[in-house]
Amino acid sequence: MSKPALMQFVDTLTNSKELPAFKAGDTITVSYKIKEGNKERIQQFQGVVLQRSGSGTTATFTVRKMSGNIGVERIFPINSPFIEKVEVNKRGVVRRARIFYLRKLTGKKARIKERRF
Repeated sequence: MSKPALMQFVDTLTNSKELPAFKAGDTITVSYKIKEGNKERIQQFQGVVLQRSGSGTTATFTVRKMSGNIGVERIFPINSPFIEKVEVNKRGVVRRARIFYLRKLTGKKARIKERRF
């Protein structure tokens, strides 16, 4: 197998979906499949994108939501076969690519200004 044919084979194995453009500070809803026994259902995870990291097939993004008073973060691989769809709810105005400082903030301080078009 030559090098280009091998890369083409790897690209066919990792079926990349067309996701909407989003970055840190945006509020998104990720619909992903959960398998429980032999049943399969779709669960929604809505929160703020803290970061996007990596490139190519190993790229990931981290989403944080508040569940009661507890912050819940989840890391999603972009090319995961379990991700059904990603919706962008709000676009946020932040000056950084990784907004980990949001973890320490609570209440009104943890709000992100919405980007207007």
